Amino acid sequence: MKRRSIFAVNLFALTLWVVPAFAAGGRQVDVNERIKGAQRVVVAKAVKITPEWRTNEHGDKLIVSHVTLEVEETFKGAPANVMSMDIEGGTLNGVTLVVSSLPSVKPGDRAVFMLDAAPSGSHVPHLKGMGILKLDSNNHIERSDLRLDDIRRVAASAGR
Repeated sequence: MKRRSIFAVNLFALTLWVVPAFAAGGRQVDVNERIKGAQRVVVAKAVKITPEWRTNEHGDKLIVSHVTLEVEETFKGAPANVMSMDIEGGTLNGVTLVVSSLPSVKPGDRAVFMLDAAPSGSHVPHLKGMGILKLDSNNHIERSDLRLDDIRRVAASAGR
């Protein structure tokens, strides 16, 4: 009887750990790995968003928002004052596309952007939504215990 109880508790604990990981799109990647994997890491503010219809590699017609980023600080990659990022989702002609694995980005949003180059010459978020860490007005990462200073330390230790 004691063995069954231990087994049941372990099974329950495993379920609590596995289900959120799969619900979030698979394995969670820590910030250090994200920074190492991204080609560029910057702190920037979204200043202009231009949605457009695009067809992806699977033939699906999607709304993709072209975001102009005003860069405040570069942690990794070549420094630039302005960058562009393409992100799936947005509103165009009264139609809204919400992509569950990506945060919405609005003009004025400030974040740590971990980016990879796109064939278009723009950039895309590294590991989809895990490549955007939105900042509040006190430099806290939203829905996290991390602060911008923590990201600076991680980026410095990850190397450029």
